[in-house]
Formats: sequence, structure tokens, C-alpha cells
Amino acid sequence: MSMASVVAQQTGASTAATSSTTAAGSSTLTGQNALSTLSGNFSDFLNMLMTQLKNQDPTSPLDTNQFTTELVQFSGVEQQINTNTSLTQLIQLTQAGEVMQASSMAGRQVTVSSSQIPLQNGSGAVQFTDKTAGPVAIAITNANGQQVRGVALNAAAGQNGWTWDGKDNAGNAMPDGAYNIVVAGVNSDGGTTALPFTVTGTASGVQNTTANGVQLELGALSVNFGSIVSVGQ
Repeated sequence: MSMASVVAQQTGASTAATSSTTAAGSSTLTGQNALSTLSGNFSDFLNMLMTQLKNQDPTSPLDTNQFTTELVQFSGVEQQINTNTSLTQLIQLTQAGEVMQASSMAGRQVTVSSSQIPLQNGSGAVQFTDKTAGPVAIAITNANGQQVRGVALNAAAGQNGWTWDGKDNAGNAMPDGAYNIVVAGVNSDGGTTALPFTVTGTASGVQNTTANGVQLELGALSVNFGSIVSVGQ
């Protein structure tokens, strides 16, 4: 095993440890394994170094600068792995704090930015802003893209709200869940313009996922903390 190959192996291990920080549990394990492997290789390196020093040709001594450089490289890789492990622990602590914060919202009305509206106990609420007074169209579709409810209303300039009674266009009650929603203002030329909107629901729980981090649940709708606009009583 050459000195360069040992360092290359550890550089790869460090890169793997860095990329795995998105999955907190597996990242910690990877960092520990990489650090353990590094310690073993570092011990092998020192043994090789001592053997070479004992058996070097007095007329052609080994280059001490090379050994010094390799020692520095090993130290740098070890520090990188330790840093990755510390960052992973920090992520875990942050997520735990977010879980506690989200738990305190359970049962409260929460307004969030989302492309979906939560239907809870047969009711859903949306708030939208229109710069000018005029007709507005709201379309609600299911997971298959099929429209279940479409309404047209006259909005005032500024903040507006609409409550979905949970029924489809035929008057049938829809099951609770998360439905896609679009709010559009109707222009004078007959075209439409998407309007900014938020939805409101009751916080029902919190979930810590590997892919998306801590998620606040409003019934069947899950959103990131960054999507929260306001929290009511």
C-alpha cells in the first residue's frame, strides 16, 4: 500500500461522510466508520514509516519532507471527519428543537403557503390577494388532476377569503385530505392571472422525515416550517 493510496482512500471516505449529512443517523455511523478506518490506516502508515527509517540506505536517506506532508494530510482528513460528525450532531439537535416547537402548535389554526388545501372535518379555507376588484376563479383538483370543485366569485381589492364546504360540483361530500388548489384572477381580456394565496388548517401533528426534515401536519397536508405564515389560537 503506497502512501498516496492511503490518503486517497481517506479523502474518499471523508467525501462520503460529508454527503451523508442529509441523513442524520446514517451520517453519524459513516463518520464513525471513516474515523475508525483512518485510525487503522494511520497506524499502518506509522509502522511503514518506522520500517523504512530502520532499513533506509545511509547513502540515500529518505525524504523527510514527504513524510511530513503525509502526516499533515492524515491530520487534515481526521479533522474533516470530526467536523462532519459534529455537524451531523448539530443537525440532529436542531431537528429535535423543531419537533418540540411544532408539537406546541397541535390543535391551533395555522396559515401556510402551499399549493394544496387541507380538507379537515369537511372544511377548508383559503386566503388570496387581488390588486383590483373583479372576478376570481378557484379550482380544486384531486391527486389525479380531476377537478372536484370550481367556483367563480367577485373579489374585493386586497385581502379576500373563501371557505370550501368540502363538497364537489355535484354537491357530494368529499373525503378529508389534501387537494390541489389554484386561484386565478380574470383579466378584462378574458385571460387569467394566478393570484398569491395561503391556506389555513388545524395543526394535527409533526413528523421528522429523512427526505424533508421536520414537517408540520395539517390533516393530510404536510409542510415545511418555512411555509408557515402565521399561527392562531
